[in-house]
Amino acid sequence: MRIDLHTHSRVSDGTQAPADLVRAAAAAGLDVVALTDHDITAGWDEAAEAAEDAGIGLVRGIEISTRFRGTGVHLLAYLPDPADPGLVAELERILVGREDRVPAMLARLRALGIDGATEAALAEVTVDAGATGRPHVADLLVRLGAVADRDQAFAEYLAQGRPAYVDRYAADLVRMLGVVTAARGVPVLAHPWGRGSAEVLDEATFAVLADAGLFGIEVDHLDHDAGQRERLRAIASRLGLAVTGSSDHHGTGKVDHHLGVETTAPDQLERILSRAAELGSPTRLVGPVMRP
Repeated sequence: MRIDLHTHSRVSDGTQAPADLVRAAAAAGLDVVALTDHDITAGWDEAAEAAEDAGIGLVRGIEISTRFRGTGVHLLAYLPDPADPGLVAELERILVGREDRVPAMLARLRALGIDGATEAALAEVTVDAGATGRPHVADLLVRLGAVADRDQAFAEYLAQGRPAYVDRYAADLVRMLGVVTAARGVPVLAHPWGRGSAEVLDEATFAVLADAGLFGIEVDHLDHDAGQRERLRAIASRLGLAVTGSSDHHGTGKVDHHLGVETTAPDQLERILSRAAELGSPTRLVGPVMRP
């Protein structure tokens, strides 16, 4: 059984509609896929309908923007109640932060001589996006011919420390673990040792986070090399945390992150589903296999 627990649609910064993403997952030979758009659940219903039609299992999730000791950390929340007031309020605050920084980034790009970096132009590349972000601005830069691809856009303009970078609100990680659990969701740290997070996420910290409600670690991810995976797997074992693997697929928006390039073992998905059921989550796996 092939399980990919981290993907994005164009509701956030992927390039496929949720239904198209699910159909692509089925065509890629996956048995279960999770839709985990950034800070938003708006693609869930479309993806669920497509999963039923395609005969593939769908785990509904979110990748939540958080911060820990000044460093951005992404938290995957599986099967939470999307109507939970605490979760809804926090996601709304994060989304407002995303929206508020877009004009500032565009203004900085115009000041750098990229005259086409306007809100009207950006709207043309954010169709159906409920959670806008730097990848959309990167796509605009590609369309304007200022860069060749998203990677160059981040390297030259949008990454932290680059001239068009603008900070935004992200939730406190420890508090968000409590929010997700209260919403009867299952929290798993996404690619914890990628993108600079390793500096603040050592084993002692993982132990603190486990006490605060962390359920698992995304170990098998292209951001982690073989040595990091071995060490993370050992930490997860010592702390009793689940281990997941996934593609972090963004359609054509992220190079080489093909659906199913990394996968999660079935027994680890069972642990997540069992935990959600234990918490009384109203959200269930969609599709014909492995229903809790």
